[in-house]
Amino acid sequence: MDIRLLDILVCPICKGPLHYDKKAQELICNADKLAYPVRDGIPIMWADQARDLNSPAAPAAAPAA
Repeated sequence: MDIRLLDILVCPICKGPLHYDKKAQELICNADKLAYPVRDGIPIMWADQARDLNSPAAPAAAPAA
């Protein structure tokens, strides 16, 4: 992801700053506790696509037998 985008991108809900988590490929809004995915270098800034950081992580899928 182009790091220059971080200078202009804000959370679509609170208009606050975002932090880029390179490992998780997400833009994090600390104020709203949301993580917006970055897919193929493109930030997906839709609130319905954001991951709630307060929710417990989904369990890993069981391997097929």
